Amino acid sequence: MSADTMEKPASTPTGGAEAKQIWVVYDGMCPFCTRYVMLYRIRQLAEKVHMIDARTDHPVVREVKARGLSLENGMAVKWNGQYYHGAAALHVLALLGAESGAFNRLNRLVFSRPKLGRFLYPAMVAGRRLTLKLLGRPPIAD
Repeated sequence: MSADTMEKPASTPTGGAEAKQIWVVYDGMCPFCTRYVMLYRIRQLAEKVHMIDARTDHPVVREVKARGLSLENGMAVKWNGQYYHGAAALHVLALLGAESGAFNRLNRLVFSRPKLGRFLYPAMVAGRRLTLKLLGRPPIAD
């Protein structure tokens, strides 16, 4: 697994249209990843949430790959002008997540703690890879 980009997100956006948007790049062929982004709710810190399939040729997917972040090894989040990858991406989402709903509370409980997230994330990636292999789905080309 590549090193996660771990930068502490600002508690509130710094302003401008860019700061009011968040891009979540995930594997659209992975049933776990797809379910995660469907269940997840972002607080009103972001006015617009873009869910982007990592298997597309979307400009943000190209930006993530150009930064050397492997989408096969983890999801990515672009928020407030910064890129986050793997456990760091889930950490940012946990901090931005709504506080209502069992899924969001569990996500916040686990991934708001960077050390716990970094510990658990490799097992999640391994489970994703095994599931994709069993389903006959190809890895993401980096």
